[in-house]
This record gives sequence, C-alpha cells and structure tokens, in this order.
Amino acid sequence: MKPAFAPLASDDGMPVSLTGNPMLSTWLDVRGEDGGVIWIRSGKVELGQNILTALARIAARALGVPAARIRMAPARTGLSPDESVTSGSLSIQHSGMSLRMACSHARRLFAAHAAAAAGVEAAAIRVRDGVFLAGDRTLGSYWSLAGQVDLDVPVEPAPPGAAEARPAAVPEADGPALGLADKVHGRFGFIHDMAPPAMLHGRILRPPSIGARLEHLDASAAQGLACPVQVVRDGSLVGVLAEQEHVAVTAVERLAASARWREQACLPPQEELPAWLRRQPCDTTVYRQEAPAATPGAPVAATHTADYFKPFIKHASIGPSCAHARAREDGTLHVWTHAQGIYNLRDDLAVALDLPHDRIVVEHVPGAGCYGHNGADDVAFDAAWLARHAPGRHVRVQWSRADELCWAPQGPPMSVRLQADVDARGRILDWRADVWSPGHSLRPGRAPTPTLLGSWHREHPSPWLSAINAPIAAGGGAERNIIPCYDIPCSALSSHRVVRMPVRTSSLRALGAFANVFAIEAMIDDIARAHAIDPADYRLGMLSDPRAIAVIEAVRDMSGWDGRHGRADDTGWGMGFARYKNKGAYCAVVARVAVAEKVRVHDLFIAVDVGEVIDADGVTQQIEGGAIQACSWALLEQARFNDRRLTDDQWEQYPIIRFPDIPDVRVRILARPDQPPAGAGEPSLGPTAGAIGNAVRDALGLRVATLPLDFDNIARAIEAQA
Repeated sequence: MKPAFAPLASDDGMPVSLTGNPMLSTWLDVRGEDGGVIWIRSGKVELGQNILTALARIAARALGVPAARIRMAPARTGLSPDESVTSGSLSIQHSGMSLRMACSHARRLFAAHAAAAAGVEAAAIRVRDGVFLAGDRTLGSYWSLAGQVDLDVPVEPAPPGAAEARPAAVPEADGPALGLADKVHGRFGFIHDMAPPAMLHGRILRPPSIGARLEHLDASAAQGLACPVQVVRDGSLVGVLAEQEHVAVTAVERLAASARWREQACLPPQEELPAWLRRQPCDTTVYRQEAPAATPGAPVAATHTADYFKPFIKHASIGPSCAHARAREDGTLHVWTHAQGIYNLRDDLAVALDLPHDRIVVEHVPGAGCYGHNGADDVAFDAAWLARHAPGRHVRVQWSRADELCWAPQGPPMSVRLQADVDARGRILDWRADVWSPGHSLRPGRAPTPTLLGSWHREHPSPWLSAINAPIAAGGGAERNIIPCYDIPCSALSSHRVVRMPVRTSSLRALGAFANVFAIEAMIDDIARAHAIDPADYRLGMLSDPRAIAVIEAVRDMSGWDGRHGRADDTGWGMGFARYKNKGAYCAVVARVAVAEKVRVHDLFIAVDVGEVIDADGVTQQIEGGAIQACSWALLEQARFNDRRLTDDQWEQYPIIRFPDIPDVRVRILARPDQPPAGAGEPSLGPTAGAIGNAVRDALGLRVATLPLDFDNIARAIEAQA
C-alpha cells in the first residue's frame, strides 16, 4: 500500500517523483533506431489532455534534440517510473520537473564524456540535433556515445545558475501534439480497438441495485446462442465469456432475466439529499477554529448566510470503460488498461486476485478521456478475473453504457454553508464555512483492501470502503479551495466527511473546488451587490497578490466588463475567480448568459496564469475543456436515483452539453516564465461555475444556489423568494 497522497517536492527540493525513482536509467534510454532516438519513460498517462506532448517537449529542450527524436514509452509496470496517479493537475510538477532534471543530467554526462575524450572544456560544448560540438569539431552524438556513458546513476540537479536548469524553447524541440493527426483521421489505436487473434469477449452481470445479493441464477439461460458461452460465478459476481461480443451481451441479458436478487432501500428521496448529508455521521476535520479577529471601529453591520448544493455528477465519458487481460499458463497476468495509475491498479489486483506483484504486468493504453476516477480500474479487475478462467486466451471486457453511468464511481454531492460578517461598507470582517460531503478519493492502491467494484461482489468480498479526502496540504478533497483566495479573515473552516455513503464516490475533476468556488464566488458577488459595489472592483479591493490582480484585470479588459450594462434584458454577466488549491494556477472568468426557458451561456472570457508555459496550445485546450465541462455540470448534470439505485442509465436520462450549446470560449494566458509551472487541467472549473452562477443572478435578480441551474432549480428559487 502506497502513501495516499504525495507532496510536490521532497524535503531536499527534488521533484517528488525522483524520490521513489532516483536512477537516471529509469527515465530515458538512448537508442540507435530510426537514425537515433531517445525513449522517454514517465509514469503519467495520456487521458486526452496532451500531457505526453508536454513531457516530450520538456525532454527535447533539456536534451537539445528535436521533438522528432523523442519517443514516449507507454506506461508499464516494471519499466516506467512509479508516479502514482495522473491526477490533481500535478503531472508537469511531478513528472515534467523530474524529466527536466533527469534529461539535463544526461546531457551534462554526455557532454562531459565528449569533452574529456576531446580534451576540451565541457562548458565549451553545445548540442545540435543530438550532436555534441566544440567550435567546428564534431565530438560525437548521444547515439555514438551511448555505450560509453553510464546512465545507471542517481539523477543529480544542475549546478545553480546552469543554463540547462530551465532550458529555453527552440522551434525544433516543439513538434506537433503527439498522435493528433492519427486521431483526426481515425487511425489512432484506443484500447477499445485492440483485437488480437482468438480474443474472447467478456461481460459482467451487475446487480440491479446497490447492495443487492444474488440468491438464484439459471446459468443455462446463457446457452443456445450463436457460439458457446462460459458462465463464471463467484457469489454475486457473475461474468460470461464468448467468442463473439454480441453473444456475450445477449448472454448477460438472459442471465439478468433469470436472476433473483435480494435488495434493500438505502438512499433518501432525491430532493432531501442536501439535508440528508448534513444529518449523517461525519468525520469532521477543522481547518481553522479561532475567535473572529477584532476590527477596531468596524462593527458588524450584517451577517450573510447561504447554503449551496452540488449533486452527484457522473464522469459520462463518450466511450465506456474497457480493459484487456491475458492469464498465462505459468500464472502470470498481463492487463491492458486506460486507468490513471498503473502501479496502484497492480497493487489492488495483487490483493484481490491473491497474486504476487511481480506476477502482474499492467500496461496503459489510451481510452476515452476522464478527469478523475471512473470505471477504468474496475473493468481491469473484471477482465483479469475472467481471464484467469480462460488461461492463455486474450480477454476483452467493455462495460455497457448503463454500467458506465451507474456503476462507475460518482462525483460526490456537496452541501456548502457560508457565513460572512460585514461592516456598513461591505468589508468582510469574518468568514466561516462548513462543507458536508462524502470523501473524494477511492482510488486503488491506497487502502489495505481493494477498492475494485467486482471484488466487493464475490462470495468472500472485499469490504465496502468509503472514500476519503486528501490532506489540505496535498490539495484536499471536499475541502479543496474551502479557503477563500481573498485577503479576508476566516475564523472557522470545517469539512464534514460523510463516513457511510451507499453510492460509491471518488474523485471527479477539480474535486471540491468546483462547489466551493461556486459558493464562495456567489457569496462574494451577493455582498458586493448588497453594497452597490462593482463585483470586479470588490474582488480587486480584497487582493494583494499581483498575479491574482493581473488575471482579474485581464479578464475585465478582454470581456469589456465595464461596458456590459444597458444590454438585452435577458442577458446577465458574471465573474468568477480562484487560485486552484490556493497554490496552483490563477484563473478568472467572465460569463455572458441569456436566461429564457433555459440558461444559455453565450460567451466565456478566461484569463489564466499557470506560471511557466510548456505548451501554450495545450494550456489553452485544457482551460477551454475545463470551462466547457463546467458549463455542462453547472447547467445540466445531476445523477438521479430512487431509494435503491441510480436510475439514469442512458444518455436520454443523463444529458450532457451538446455542440450547439457550447459557448464561445476565449482564453488569454498570462505567461510567467520566471515562475514554476502549474497544472492547467482543473483551474477553470470552479471560476467558470462561479461566473455562470453570478451571470444568472445578474439576469434574474435572484440567487440560484442549487446546481444544476436548470428550469426546476430556477423555479424553486423564484418560489422561495416569493
């Protein structure tokens, strides 16, 4: 079992990924193939966020070679560095900075060897296309010197002030996004497309509801189809194997019709979920509890109190989770997965299947993108479990749409209560916050027993586990961004983790920051309006951080904020701001919406500061994608349920944003080449939700505090105000 959550750097300042993977040879391999290439290994995986492109550019710049000479090796246990999970907008900080240091060290080693052989000073050597030069003399290349330079040494940082410590971008080091052309032309090989000879198709029969136990199954119901079907059962875990995929699907449908289950009610009425969360037994973490700061001459004139709510939200990837596995006759197991942590998954598979770690190989293959913990790990267990019942055969398991929507971990609901004491001028004298939510992390490899769904349904099941939250120092879970990013006193900040949740919850993009920033920005806006202060001016008046001020001023300028009044009656404008995790990227958003029979977001203006920019296109795309997903969550998405089960098992019941409704998104990057890089995958979600919520408030003249901002919740808000 690994430490659950990692810091950015070790105590000695080295990137945290180098602490557990210190050897230079772990990170790169110089090979003579294709005229000379350098293979780069990272434990981070491609989810569609183009992280491998950014890592390749970091390596190319540090080594002094064109991007065309870089090859990114697929993440694979036993070969790749163990970098835990691709999550938290930390890949550049963890893997990128480790690769920069490793590749810079490799360059120095090769340069020193070439210099010693030629009798020149290493400082006089430059690198061009991987060739080491001293004046007009060619001293060799990475490839000609590869057999003479030992890379099996610990990575060492560059000497202070060395140029290669933060190498400059050069055009030849920055090639196009990896795999982009193949994706555009439909040639890219996703995990769903793998089809080795003699492959078996597997499917799992899921229970009809949460906690249901299988009492009877007629296995013969799966027979008599176009090809033989093998039925595998272990308690309430049932699977099938067949040569043809449609036969496996039909077999599961027949088995479902024959099965008898024992079910029980376990969920509250949907409309009572916010209050239900606040009534449950909780593990409370107090982040701040002190007497309000005394403010001479500024008595409290009013206390603003409000409750905000975010429902269960699904990952809703376009492609259902999929995995492949092969159990060999010698007892070894090879698993292909699009999960985000290959070593964490291997650890849970080892426990669940009672296999030594060194008998399992887990290899990453890209699948449908997902920010957070979806069904990718669970389907990998399904494939591995079924493969062990068909030794020597390659087994492919793909979840159904219903499996994906209802059995993958859900994004947790959150009830947020804020209180703010203000003086007569609207100055905040004290701020208090309480958050009620299930935990936001149930990823594999972080608990003594597996978190894999199928392992919980066996005759001797792994115990049902509740999700946990990361410590606030590691970014937090439900409490992520519970601390306002403004210069205001906070006397009480608490997170109440619901310890027993019938629905499996885990990490969803931005974790608690989405709801917390939505709530904070709503409260800030309402206080500003109550005192007739422009919301942008009000925010700027509570900030001293120049980078925070800069993004708000930038988005104010690019959106034409000061000229927004006097426009269409149904139009609203809103602003949102946050620094992700209070220590990551800065992001400010202005939204323009129209409210009629539904809310339509027409424009999003976004200013972002991610520190040093590795890949400007990649940053822009990440920020755009986060904002669009935040639109979908803010306007449309909530998982529905009855007293026993999640009920929205098809797209018709769980709508997501469609292309005609996607707003015009404009992004301005405030480059800070002198600052450490920060991740771009999650900073835009909270501010976008805040901006949309405030724009709806501007259009309607009332606050809608319950997400999503759909017809029903708007109608309830109007009725409550009336």
